[in-house]
Amino acid sequence: MRAAALIAFVCGVCLLQWQVTLPSPMGIAFVACTAVITLAVSGWFRRHPAARGSGLLAIICIGFAYAAAHATWRMSDELAFDDEGRDVAITGVVASLPVKLERGVRFEFDVQPVTGQQKVPSRLLLGWYSGNTVVQPAERWSFTVRLKRPHGTMNPGGFDFEAWMLERNLRASGYVRAGRNDPVPARTQSMVWRPLYAIERARSMLRDRLEPHVAGKRFGGVLVALILGDQRAIGDADWTLFNRTGIGHLVSISGLHITMIASLVGLLVGALWRRSPALLTRAAAQTAAVLGGLLAALLYALLAGWGVPAQRTVVMLATVGVAWLFSSRISMGTSLALAAALVCLIDPWAALAPGFWLSFGAVAAIVWVSQWRPMRDRTRRWFELLRAATRVQVAVTLALIPATVLLFHQLSLISPLANAVAIPVVSWAVTPLALGGAAFAALPAPLSSLAGPMLGLANAMFAALAIALQWAASLSWAALPVATPPVVLVVLAAGGVVWMLAPPGWPLRAMGAAALLPMFVWPAERAGDNEVWITALDIGQGSALLVETRDRMWLYDTGPRYSSDSDAGERVVLPYLRHRGIGHLDGLILSHLDSDHSGGAAAVLRGIEVERVLSSVPAGHPALGHRTDVERCTAGMRWNSGSLGFVVLHPSREDYDVKRSTNSMSCVVSITAGATRLLLTGDVPVADEAALLARDPGLRAGWLAAPHHGSRTSSGEMLLKSLGATAAVAQAGYRNRFRHPHTDVLARYRANNIELLRTDHAGAVQWRFTADGTSTVHASRLHDARYWHNRPGMHSRPLPSGALDVIDPENSPDVIPGPPEPFVRG
Repeated sequence: MRAAALIAFVCGVCLLQWQVTLPSPMGIAFVACTAVITLAVSGWFRRHPAARGSGLLAIICIGFAYAAAHATWRMSDELAFDDEGRDVAITGVVASLPVKLERGVRFEFDVQPVTGQQKVPSRLLLGWYSGNTVVQPAERWSFTVRLKRPHGTMNPGGFDFEAWMLERNLRASGYVRAGRNDPVPARTQSMVWRPLYAIERARSMLRDRLEPHVAGKRFGGVLVALILGDQRAIGDADWTLFNRTGIGHLVSISGLHITMIASLVGLLVGALWRRSPALLTRAAAQTAAVLGGLLAALLYALLAGWGVPAQRTVVMLATVGVAWLFSSRISMGTSLALAAALVCLIDPWAALAPGFWLSFGAVAAIVWVSQWRPMRDRTRRWFELLRAATRVQVAVTLALIPATVLLFHQLSLISPLANAVAIPVVSWAVTPLALGGAAFAALPAPLSSLAGPMLGLANAMFAALAIALQWAASLSWAALPVATPPVVLVVLAAGGVVWMLAPPGWPLRAMGAAALLPMFVWPAERAGDNEVWITALDIGQGSALLVETRDRMWLYDTGPRYSSDSDAGERVVLPYLRHRGIGHLDGLILSHLDSDHSGGAAAVLRGIEVERVLSSVPAGHPALGHRTDVERCTAGMRWNSGSLGFVVLHPSREDYDVKRSTNSMSCVVSITAGATRLLLTGDVPVADEAALLARDPGLRAGWLAAPHHGSRTSSGEMLLKSLGATAAVAQAGYRNRFRHPHTDVLARYRANNIELLRTDHAGAVQWRFTADGTSTVHASRLHDARYWHNRPGMHSRPLPSGALDVIDPENSPDVIPGPPEPFVRG
């Protein structure tokens, strides 16, 4: 019953995270009071089955009310819409390990409140874009900053940056003003002595000591992740490999690593304790071993950043350890439930992280199968250990199938084999070597010189493992794309896994596999007969459009390149395609060379089969990856793809013979299907709009991709009047420095009765056109919203002069460097 009550509390916390809006304070108080009274009454009649049920329901309500109250308090610390883009002077403390960017750093910042100043959230995510920027955790600085509300890209199946911000209590993001005419940032205190700040400073110092030893090593970022939990130095291509082979959980501070460290330290402390008669008179060696192991686990988890797997592991170890010290018997199931409840108590948004479900799911599977199958033959100890390890690996693999499909939209078929090799290599060889190297790196010379060979050996071992993983990932059947199924089918599949892993003698255990099948055979959502769907993905400042019918899929542009190892193809386009169960594209059209349109092309071509590629991008350009069969996009080209009819309107053949801007070389394409006519325009300027209309004066389109994201130099009056369009989209970044879409352009669209939706306000938008040309619209930020999502279209007011200046000079949406999706497991 104790475990059931703890799980009920977790369910209540999770229920709050599904809400579109938060309940009012009065509503929260009513739910909490009613739940407490119900729980008290059910306690009086606890022997009655109905009382037990009502008690569990009351605990669910208590969890819901607790999470709602916590969320209300945190959401109240917000930046007002009217204060976005204003310069504000703040003083505070660098509160996290700085993330190194291509042209600066990004860090979390605790703001010191100032009387009479405009309201600034207490914790910010700041970027400082200067080539020689050096900041350390625990330093106090005075900055002039420009802020915006938490706002990330919002796409079905994509990473929810705004939920991540809320969980980290980061209620605004922005950048440090450090131009010629701006106040000079000033460090006013070199060290603020608080426990959490001191831990972050220690992490930063250790990373600085490690950098010379991992510089130039192919998998140096993996070694840093294993030591400090800082995964941001691992590139997107490596994450794709880890995801495809199912070993992403091994390149993080997982529960397995923390348990290993705790066990080793506990054994060492116990062995040393036994050698001292004086110490034995104070406490038993077993007690010292337990306390030493718990302390090591806590320190390692804090050094690693205190993620969900780390929290779960420390809480579980502490629960079991304390129970042992006080001679109390507590089952592993209760320990796991207590860990989940405490993690949700500390962090109600932990349940939003994939790592929460993968971590607890894996341990629950281990507990479930271990309690029914104890070691039977101690005379064959090694054989039984191997057998038990195999059983546990199979159980964990099966248990994680439902969550993996729901969270990552694909199933790694080679994961069991890859993990069977990778787990011992990473956990018992690479990780100990990396930690040993880190320990030597933290020591003064000459001992610090020993770190290089240890880290070099760890890198070599992981590189050898990566070669095997590359071969496995290259197999055509390595990963199975699966469209995201309904939650009810995921719950059914989880129940089937529990049934399959039930103890011997359980009736019809093999029938549990039947509960998994609906999740895989559930049909992916596709356009109906004679329908055309077009989806404008929310990729920040850039373009990526998916055109689809029942049996054809064409992608127009692939979004921007965010940094040297991060782009929209890997972080937005491919996750969306996997979410939709799309494993093949009939064609890709790259409008032109600008990186906000072609930056993700190489990742898309690498990650999914594409039959045909057309572009005005020069052949052999790195944006096209290794693709050589690229067709030149030239006016007059016509072809059919199923029910879709394509016509290229621009550029002309003559345009390739003269030097023109990349925008003027945009591949403008008209797509026709029945009564539906779409016009995809790239960044074509007004002069070229007139040229293509001159070549095709009868051009008509009911739907339009606003040229150049709504720039003032495009969407000319002649084009808008000639097309007769009724709907359009502008793909632009939130508060972008180019001021797209421009107010003059918005007025033009209104004057021509064209409904223009913008992805910075609406998120990803999908139009579904029927055979007669009518359509329905689905906007992610409107229809898929949760209470923490920013709604700029509902609240925006005229902004003060200068307020639209660049919020992020990196010209990218808020994308946290690290895995394209949260891969952290446990």
